[in-house]
Amino acid sequence: MASPWRTALLALLAAQAASRARGLDEEDVPAEWVLLHVVQGQVGAGNYSYLRLSHEGRIVLRLRSLRGDADLYVSDGTLHPSFDDYELQSATCGQDAVAVPARFRRPVGIGVYGHPSHLESQFEMRVYLDATADPLGAADTPAGSPQRTPAPEDGPRDDESVLWTLLFSVLKLVLEVLF
Repeated sequence: MASPWRTALLALLAAQAASRARGLDEEDVPAEWVLLHVVQGQVGAGNYSYLRLSHEGRIVLRLRSLRGDADLYVSDGTLHPSFDDYELQSATCGQDAVAVPARFRRPVGIGVYGHPSHLESQFEMRVYLDATADPLGAADTPAGSPQRTPAPEDGPRDDESVLWTLLFSVLKLVLEVLF
């Protein structure tokens, strides 16, 4: 009785995984972004790996966890940002990204945190210069506004949300049938 549902669920999960894998290989970045660096590293559970950003201008950091779950913390006030002391952060289970405003003092501290749910997290971070941004930083958020700048992935992604909604609906249905 549950076998057809299980097969359908596994097929749906496989399709979702294949779709996500293709999306990570074919990164969709605007043509105006200039790739400055690609940094690969690893960080242990509950630990930080620190980097410094000296490039001027609006910089976009995209962190992808290759294994485990790495999170991103950024600060222009300390070279060792953490989840207690940061200006920008992205801590998702997927790709993390932040846009560092041009107005941030350099060097900017970058902390990559290894989530304790995994013994070790391997990551790849791509550093882009957003050439469309105003070099003087006038296009960045004004002083006095909240410090967190929206990441490029914060916008609505209709195709992804529909797939997740469908996946959760099927999963709920399977769980109701089984239990």
